[in-house]
Amino acid sequence: MVKKNSRPISPHLQVYRLPLTGIISITHRITGVMLSAGLVFFVCLLYTINSGPESLITLQSLMQHWLAKLIYWGFIYALFFHLCHGVRHLIWDTGRSFDRETLNRYALFELAVSMLLTLLVFFFV
Repeated sequence: MVKKNSRPISPHLQVYRLPLTGIISITHRITGVMLSAGLVFFVCLLYTINSGPESLITLQSLMQHWLAKLIYWGFIYALFFHLCHGVRHLIWDTGRSFDRETLNRYALFELAVSMLLTLLVFFFV
């Protein structure tokens, strides 16, 4: 005879829905890793530029590929998202905006501003 466990079962990941602030927090960490990888890539680009004209021509043709452009714009978005979330943390350091409604409002505002800043760079640079 098998005795059933009477402990509560935690919700499965497919059932549990993360709150918006949780998703924003995870995204902030992911963009931090993306920015670190992007800076390593940037140093490699500087080394390639310094290696001579042949390397520069190869680099320019590589940067024209759609995947390179996607990575470039992903890096720019990650930069702005990380910046906006950092400003949000500065607001939290003052001890304000910890109620649920304000947290969700600021999270949506953070997403909108980071996207707007990325679009401004896209259209004006």
